[in-house]
Amino acid sequence: MIPDRRTPTLAAALAAVAFLAGASGTARAENITAKYSCYDGTRFTATFTPPGATDGSVRLAFPDGRKITLPQVISADGGRYASGDSEFWIKGLGGQLTTGRTMTNCDSE
Repeated sequence: MIPDRRTPTLAAALAAVAFLAGASGTARAENITAKYSCYDGTRFTATFTPPGATDGSVRLAFPDGRKITLPQVISADGGRYASGDSEFWIKGLGGQLTTGRTMTNCDSE
């Protein structure tokens, strides 16, 4: 696997969101957007809303115009967003997208 120079940038941004979400005061973290390409050819943009005044969530926007918003749910490792038969689970730059009975691995671009 070829090293990806974006790894520290996205990882640092997501770590900052997690840190700011736990910080007290009125500071509010900004949304973070990342593009993903999946092994089955699926592509989408994920916009992460950090927890704060409201629960954290991710909004997935697909090229065909379809949009899915998933609330953040409990995860032992990584970030997990799920509702109904849709789930997006991320760890580092990778993730798994499940819609219905279809699951695919994805990498951030």
